[in-house]
Amino acid sequence: MSKRMSALAGKVDKNKVYTIDEAVKLVKETSGVKFDASVEVHANVGIDPKKGEQQIRSTVVLPHGTGKSKVIAAFVSADKEKEAKDAGADFVYGEEEIKKIKDTGKFDFEIAVTTPDMMPKMASVAKVLGPKGLMPNAKTETVSTNLKKMIEELKKGKITFKNDDTSNIHVSVGKVSFSEAQLKENIVAFVDALKKAKPSSAKGTYIKNLVVCSAMGPAIHLSQTV
Repeated sequence: MSKRMSALAGKVDKNKVYTIDEAVKLVKETSGVKFDASVEVHANVGIDPKKGEQQIRSTVVLPHGTGKSKVIAAFVSADKEKEAKDAGADFVYGEEEIKKIKDTGKFDFEIAVTTPDMMPKMASVAKVLGPKGLMPNAKTETVSTNLKKMIEELKKGKITFKNDDTSNIHVSVGKVSFSEAQLKENIVAFVDALKKAKPSSAKGTYIKNLVVCSAMGPAIHLSQTV
């Protein structure tokens, strides 16, 4: 670790659990990179990741977005193309593009949305999009008849979060350039959504640990009473 990074890390007491106000102040002070770094929250939750009914997969609309607009592709029938475009989709695709993705394995979007009637056609690209977590899914609210609502919410800052196989959840909740108030509101929105996503069969302590940090910045332990 460089002297500069060591000095920044020295500002954080590893054994202290910080209030949200203290944490957002520190996360801005300890970002040691020249670019506008992402601010991340990492949560360790008390679930058994091997049990299907205890998997966490949910969404939250961050009040101030993530600071980065995602590239959205809408897979729709011809009669829905205008609606998807008007709602703000970056790409509007049909059966021809689905075949192209299946044949080449290539695409340049970060979120895929579709309507229920297109899901059988989307099945042919499940092997391409699925491993990257991009296959439209009703649980992540990326399959809907209401294209306008779905796309606009994603553009405003709706994010999907899910646990990994070590019972951890990682999300980006903004940028270092955000105000302390904006970061605080985004973090509160995520933690509230995480609490609501608790599986009914999960026993014991649900949120075991919360950490906030900037990309490449030191970890700041965050109080769960945000």
